[in-house]
Amino acid sequence: MKITAIGIAVIAALLGTPAFAADMAVKAPPAPPLPLWTGWYIGANIGGSFGTTTQTASFPATIILPTSPFGSASSDLDGIIGGGQIGYNWQNGNWVLGIEADIQGTSEQASTGLTGIGTISIPGVGLFTDTGTLNISEKLRWLGTVRGRLGVTVSPNWLLYATGGLAYGGLDTDTTLTVGALSATNNFTDTRAGWTAGAGIEGWLGRDWTAKLEYLYVDLGSFTDTFTGVGPFTPVTLTTHVTDNIVRVGLDYHFN
Repeated sequence: MKITAIGIAVIAALLGTPAFAADMAVKAPPAPPLPLWTGWYIGANIGGSFGTTTQTASFPATIILPTSPFGSASSDLDGIIGGGQIGYNWQNGNWVLGIEADIQGTSEQASTGLTGIGTISIPGVGLFTDTGTLNISEKLRWLGTVRGRLGVTVSPNWLLYATGGLAYGGLDTDTTLTVGALSATNNFTDTRAGWTAGAGIEGWLGRDWTAKLEYLYVDLGSFTDTFTGVGPFTPVTLTTHVTDNIVRVGLDYHFN
């Protein structure tokens, strides 16, 4: 009887082993979580922009004898900037690679004035010298960028990054040329493309939200507009170069 009892116990133990092993397999450790920064996000931003616009104006010297051209002047292009952004991040260890696009409205505007002296020769009559004043007003109505981002996590919740890529924007230019009692006004709308570079810091506020502080330098390059002037000051060629410094804060919602 003892031998029979021992045999039954051994058989029961052997039959129970697979079930126990199966139970152990079910309780295997869970897979590690997905990277914190990987995924799509969308958000909004607001900040200040502190730009510079440089204007160089000239008129032809072919029909003009002694001249004092308008020359160049720079003025501040400052205002408030705000808009939205969308992007995607890939995380590999402590490194985060991403791409982001944004579109902004701005209140940036600037104005300046240039003075020139032109002398025109009228055959059989003589030389006539005039002073011309060129007033220029410019507004950067909107600005957009498409940028790459490369960052490193200083902790799981904080990201330091550098960014750079394409910048583009729309600029309105109004000019008024006054010569004595005569004047001529013109308006130009230009869409320009250039480049941008900057850096920022971003951190998690909670499960789905991050906040960031970012700086961007923008260069929209130089462009030229030509218009009919007055008296000896015609045609007038106006070349404009726009740069901008942007400091802004942003809030992003992440879909990961």
